[in-house]
Amino acid sequence: MSCILHIETSTEVCSVAVSQDGASIFSKEDFNGPSHATVLGVFVDEALSFIDNHAIPLDAVAVSCGPGSYTGLRIGVSMAKGICYGRNIPLIGLPTLEVMCVPVLLAHDLPEDALLCPMIDARRMEVYAAVYDRALKVQRAIGADIIDENSYAEYLEKHPVYFFGNGAAKCKEKLSHPNAHFIENIHPVAKWMFPLAEKAMAVEDFKDVAYFEPFYLKEFVASTPKKLL
Repeated sequence: MSCILHIETSTEVCSVAVSQDGASIFSKEDFNGPSHATVLGVFVDEALSFIDNHAIPLDAVAVSCGPGSYTGLRIGVSMAKGICYGRNIPLIGLPTLEVMCVPVLLAHDLPEDALLCPMIDARRMEVYAAVYDRALKVQRAIGADIIDENSYAEYLEKHPVYFFGNGAAKCKEKLSHPNAHFIENIHPVAKWMFPLAEKAMAVEDFKDVAYFEPFYLKEFVASTPKKLL
């Protein structure tokens, strides 16, 4: 097992956590944002002090890498890179939508054939979303979706689909299929990153610190309408 510092700044929530041996041992969260530019540095300093005061070797930094807020992601990734450079440790990048699935899988008893659809608000009736099965195998890759009555019909006809995240609430009236279920109060926060980060650590799935960029910039900016940015 290992000690990993986790940073999550993709939405209005700013959070930092530390995990060791597969368990969370430190966590700070601010739901009053967006104030990442001022809050994140304080949280990271407290986390690093906690690690150093307990003489725990820090093995890696994991950062939630989008999709999400342009500013939030840039702040989080920049901070993660700085720590990796300064301590000469590897960087782990985790898709934000997968991070959002972790509390749902841990806290909810879902049917075997259930699909998960985390959603991040992109204003109006648009969301960033993906579809996963219970093993987090991608059934539909991350995309920018305009929600209407026919959205996700091919999945809803065959499976119970669980929608959650800050983009899901506004979709309730549009997604009225009986197989559509909504879970409230699910946010991407750092304390839920550790199962995914531990998995990446085990197979040494590390990012190039010099060239790594958030998914928001790398995958979506070229093709997403400006009104979503």
